[in-house]
Amino acid sequence: MGEASSYLSKRAGWCLLAPLFALLLVFFVFPLVLTVRESFGEAGFTLQAYQDLFSSSLFFKVLRTTFVISGTATLVSLLIGYPVAMHLARQPPARRVIYLMLVMLPFWTSILVKSFALTVLLGHSGLFNQLFSYIAGTPVNLPMVFNRLGAILGMINYLLPFMILSVLGSLLAQDPNLAKAAQVMGAGPLRIFRTITLPLSMPGVIAGVIMNITLSIGMYITPALLGGRQDMMIANLIDFYTRQTLDWPTASAIAVVLLGISAVLVILLGRVRGANGTMGAAA
Repeated sequence: MGEASSYLSKRAGWCLLAPLFALLLVFFVFPLVLTVRESFGEAGFTLQAYQDLFSSSLFFKVLRTTFVISGTATLVSLLIGYPVAMHLARQPPARRVIYLMLVMLPFWTSILVKSFALTVLLGHSGLFNQLFSYIAGTPVNLPMVFNRLGAILGMINYLLPFMILSVLGSLLAQDPNLAKAAQVMGAGPLRIFRTITLPLSMPGVIAGVIMNITLSIGMYITPALLGGRQDMMIANLIDFYTRQTLDWPTASAIAVVLLGISAVLVILLGRVRGANGTMGAAA
């Protein structure tokens, strides 16, 4: 009787997951297979697209630009997000929920709308330049959009909540008695942070960094609207090959390379989270 009940339960679970699997097959697996096939040539199997890609200086320049912009945005998100996460971790649960709603507020707006809003805020005649002009008493036109700074600021606006939530999880998982014991032994706040809080929060920091880089390397709208011509990223390069040069095999090859990089980062993220869970269980 128990085996029959277990079988029916498993069958019901698979039935509930079947629509999700169907959606993934139609809207992810099938297009992915077509993209991979396109990267190996339309007429037959060939590596010409990959040979042209890896011999192209443009590809490596764009790849370097992508990682520089993504790394900078991730680093700034970490520097801003870690203190915010520490502040949230020290709040009572009821107040923390309110603050978390504010952290999640950017997700309520489309990234396209946020990018256009940033052009209004950071443009030559935007609110920030008007404020700086009022403070300085003279017209100020700081170039904060349509360049690398604009792309980085737009990406930080999108990535910051992910970093805060990732670090916050590690901070909340720490035993508060450790800091209290260190304080009783005479350790100051800086030493407690350096020897206890920071090391124990590193799994969340590493997970947040990997997650942010994974999300940022494939961004298209933000660098397209806020970046400059010299700040093309991988997704923008794919768009260039598909719409400007109509070179679909090369565009598909770039997409496959980008997918491979993202897959490696996702695997690293899974291992970090697994190690974090193992440490939490051992504690």
